Amino acid sequence: MFDVIIVGGGPTGMMLAAELRLHDVTVLILEKDDAPSTQVRSLGLHVRSIELLDQRGLLDRFLAHGTQYRIGGYFAGIDSPWPDDLDTAHGYILGIPQPVTDRLLTEHAAALGADIRRSSTVAALTQHDSGVEVRLADDTSLRARFLVGCDGGRSAVRRLAGIGFPGEPATIEWLLGEMELTAPAETVAAVTAEVRQTQRGFGAGPSTDGRYRVVVPAEGVAEDRTTPPTLEEFSAQLRRLAGTDFGAHSPRWLSRFGNATRLAERYRVGRVLLAGDAAHVHPPLGGQGLNLGIQDAANLGWKLAAEVRGWAPTTLLDTYEAERRPVADDVLNLTRVQSELTLTEPGPQAVRRLMTELMTITEVNRRLIEKITAIGIRYDLGDSSPVVGRRLRDVRLTHGRLYERMRDGRGLLLDPAGELDARGWSDRVDHLVDGSAELDAAGVLLRPDGHIAWRGDDAAGLHRALTRWFGEATG
Repeated sequence: MFDVIIVGGGPTGMMLAAELRLHDVTVLILEKDDAPSTQVRSLGLHVRSIELLDQRGLLDRFLAHGTQYRIGGYFAGIDSPWPDDLDTAHGYILGIPQPVTDRLLTEHAAALGADIRRSSTVAALTQHDSGVEVRLADDTSLRARFLVGCDGGRSAVRRLAGIGFPGEPATIEWLLGEMELTAPAETVAAVTAEVRQTQRGFGAGPSTDGRYRVVVPAEGVAEDRTTPPTLEEFSAQLRRLAGTDFGAHSPRWLSRFGNATRLAERYRVGRVLLAGDAAHVHPPLGGQGLNLGIQDAANLGWKLAAEVRGWAPTTLLDTYEAERRPVADDVLNLTRVQSELTLTEPGPQAVRRLMTELMTITEVNRRLIEKITAIGIRYDLGDSSPVVGRRLRDVRLTHGRLYERMRDGRGLLLDPAGELDARGWSDRVDHLVDGSAELDAAGVLLRPDGHIAWRGDDAAGLHRALTRWFGEATG
């Protein structure tokens, strides 16, 4: 009997497992594949994901394998400067291939004690009053108090739980892969730049081991998108759009993706929950998919752990869907817009020209970057304060940095004057008598995911917030 079974061993599942293990929750991860994927589906991490890694002490490991970029163009590929005044201590994009992200998060989850089992395919699940029973394809039965589906856009957990997945099917498809090219690098770069003037969904750039990462619009939408394209199909599309296939050969992997946009009707049915692509799928424009899943995990982890450990307020677990589903809906809308702006018809191109003009306005450019990087999110916590519900950037304290004090995934009360009281919650909330010149507040209560739950100097208001997010006082 496990506390939590996670189905899906991608970045969402591994991040969630690690967050649960910080609270001594027993976790089993079931992954159907027998080995980690080598496909580079995602190329980097946005600001909010970088902040979450820093909060858990993981960022140095990722920085050692990645490259920091301060370039614009993340909204529909429209050239724009990187804003200089983003509200973050990590004002950059971290370029890092997804297999590396997967490996580092897997190592983190395993080091914290998560049980990871590969070649494990879920065939059925049954909910009971006290838990969930899972039957695997080999007829093995497992039980847990909760089950979380992190098993991607074709989620078996979502289907078995009977959760609807409404949205729009793919109308456009792209081919993606890593391969070797015999054409000179300068030729590849010049042809790619020319084609991208009209075909924004086209690209060919250096990857690893002398290979190139190539993306090209497909001729149509495949009936079975689970079947990867052939090299011949890839080459034909390259020749059609670029006049050359660059001498493509020896592919490491080939895949296809479309602009399907879907959002789960619910994120929770009883003791079964969804996170990551199992709850939402959308075009990869802006590179938000993997990041959205990591951020789902950070929101859900401490709340599910609180439920397992027995101190969660009655409605705490329901706030996961209440907070994260609107965020996913916003991302879906943002990627719909970007998809339209890549079309070659006169109407979308006219809108693109208008957006290009509007993005020269600093406030517009910053707002779009805040959306894509997820630092503009403010959860509605029922407080009129404009900062309550927002995450707090990593501020310099009198002694060290804020994020250095968030490694254990607990709540944190910042109390510069030492006049606040959280003794009844000391087993769930750290009380830090320290302040920051960057933070003009008598006191700030942070949730484990770094979002502000309360700000002020009112003792009664603080105790209400502590009770709302961390349960009843003890002792």
